[in-house]
Amino acid sequence: MTTPHFLAIEIGGTKLQLCVGTEGGEIVDRVRFSVDRARGAEGIREQIARGVPELIAKWQPSAIGVGYGGPVDWRTGRIWKSYHIAGWSDFPMADWLREQTSLPVFVENDSNLATLGEAICGAGKGMNPVFYTNMGSGVGGGLAVDGRIYHGAPPGEMEFGHLRLHGPERILEDDCSGWSLDCAIRVAVENAPESTLAQLVKENPGSGGEARHLVKALEAGDALATSLVETLAGHFTNALGVVVQLLHPEVIVIGGGVSLIGEPLRAAVAERLPSFIMDVFHPGPQVRLAGLREDSVPVGALLMAADRFNSSKTTPLL
Repeated sequence: MTTPHFLAIEIGGTKLQLCVGTEGGEIVDRVRFSVDRARGAEGIREQIARGVPELIAKWQPSAIGVGYGGPVDWRTGRIWKSYHIAGWSDFPMADWLREQTSLPVFVENDSNLATLGEAICGAGKGMNPVFYTNMGSGVGGGLAVDGRIYHGAPPGEMEFGHLRLHGPERILEDDCSGWSLDCAIRVAVENAPESTLAQLVKENPGSGGEARHLVKALEAGDALATSLVETLAGHFTNALGVVVQLLHPEVIVIGGGVSLIGEPLRAAVAERLPSFIMDVFHPGPQVRLAGLREDSVPVGALLMAADRFNSSKTTPLL
């Protein structure tokens, strides 16, 4: 019997991934594009239209699962709003892809899918509930309970990056996203030009992406890099304390590009977390790095597409 395959599409602020895999989340093929923000959603749709036909012809997937970086109506597959890339707001993603491919299409928030991927196949496996947070172009969150995505009332839920902890004008994303970290690094190295981090940034000029140098700077014992990670962890743990007080997950999984800082970030968050939660919750949830690393979203998209496709054959879709 032929193994059924599914197509996963991850639409983020800096990358587009097209992955083919099994209903168990195993990725067998992949095409990756860099996103040109200046070209907006139209440019990303052109990349999808260019990359998807070849994968469909090769693997003949049964359905498509899409993870989008923003609020979506998972019931209809419509994107509600874009906070990072122009041109996605109120876009009928599922309808558009169905017209392109003639396949069933299911759309979810990308952090919800990453949560599902980590809960079933990654760092949250065997834990319940699982709270996942993405630190990438933006900051997202998701909750899995009994291995299922938690959905609130439309148009979304678990918008962790939009917590307003310091008044209505500032959100968590302003302090903890990859773009905000890049900005903080640019300012910091101007004031510490002799630091290892400043030298790495100087030797690798380019617009943005300064956070990628933090790992090497930390390995060299750079005080500036350490200070930046500690500041980041402080903002982040303050917000995670709210999550624990309200949801009390068994594990917190940290993913996204910023999480590639690795153990220094995880340890800093885990060390601070008890200070932000009530004593009866001590020592608090385990804090883990995403086990699937940058595959959390596509793995979750494969699992979701398979589940909803198989359910649609026996249960009418609402």
